[in-house]
Amino acid sequence: MPFVRAYLREAQEMVFDAHDKAFAFFRGACTRGIYDNMKTAVDAIYVGKERQFNRRFLQMMSHYLVEPTACTPGAGWEKGQVENQVGNVRERLFVPRPRFKTLEDLNGWLIDECVRYANEQPHPEFPEQTVFAVFEAERSRLIAYPGPFDSYRSTSAAVSKTCLVRFDNNKYSVNARAVGRPVDIYAYADRIVLRQNGEVVGEHPRAFGRGKIEYDPWHYVPVLARKPGAMRNGAPFKNWDLPSALARVQRKLNGVKDGDRQMVSILTAVLTDGLAAVEAACAEALEAGTHSADVILNILAHRAEPAAPAPVATPASLALTLPPRADCARYDDLRPPPPLTSAAAVDLTEAVHGAV
Repeated sequence: MPFVRAYLREAQEMVFDAHDKAFAFFRGACTRGIYDNMKTAVDAIYVGKERQFNRRFLQMMSHYLVEPTACTPGAGWEKGQVENQVGNVRERLFVPRPRFKTLEDLNGWLIDECVRYANEQPHPEFPEQTVFAVFEAERSRLIAYPGPFDSYRSTSAAVSKTCLVRFDNNKYSVNARAVGRPVDIYAYADRIVLRQNGEVVGEHPRAFGRGKIEYDPWHYVPVLARKPGAMRNGAPFKNWDLPSALARVQRKLNGVKDGDRQMVSILTAVLTDGLAAVEAACAEALEAGTHSADVILNILAHRAEPAAPAPVATPASLALTLPPRADCARYDDLRPPPPLTSAAAVDLTEAVHGAV
């Protein structure tokens, strides 16, 4: 039962990923794996069959419960079936040479072709059955697939003053706070993860080739607080794909005198309040006909206020038998009488004389 997968490079992390994709496809693993003496798996070759396998390679083998066995150098007959399969696959699948836009499209097509071939090809030992039918009958004998192996290759590197880390002839950005201290690079087959003291400070799709730079503009937002003008001409911010409401606010602020500084204050709020909250605040401000940073930040502050606590219901056992009187008029008795006016004093004097 063949399984074919293509990669842009033959590195250790690609070997790890290929094993995981194959065992996930087969829904199980074999008990023993036969390997050529490739540098991604073997560190040293000794006399006979003795080998010093790579530590990470052995970790992967232990994860899938596979016992690795190395071939003898120059003994092609030990893996003749594999060598023949490589030639057959090249002739069957790559003549004429197929063309695809992405590597994912190619690998999806390769899996479909492997299944189609297995469903059409008679098994060499059981010609009355197809290769796929015999494989399905033998699938229960495989070691159960335990889940993916964390298939990375790690190394460490320094962070430049421009928040960039060099790996494999390309550069990747990290958070501005990581500058000045080394980071650990976790290289996967399709992505690069950068960690510092166990915390992820950057993650990018893996770049192949040479001299490429992978920027994440959000890594440079703290730097913008000191240099707001960098938003217009800075390399990390070229063709920055912001959410729709934020992009509309940015376009409107481009015509304002201090628009760059206002936009930086809005973007800085994303680091504390989150992108979804800032995007909603921008949308609300635009609906109200404004795009000022003060208004947007005020909306964020109101939304961040904690909700008023619900009133506490009084248990029946604590109800008062004689509730207090809520009669505020009785406090008027404590007030001194108002002074008499001249007219009232004359009326009072006449009343007294009349009484006499």
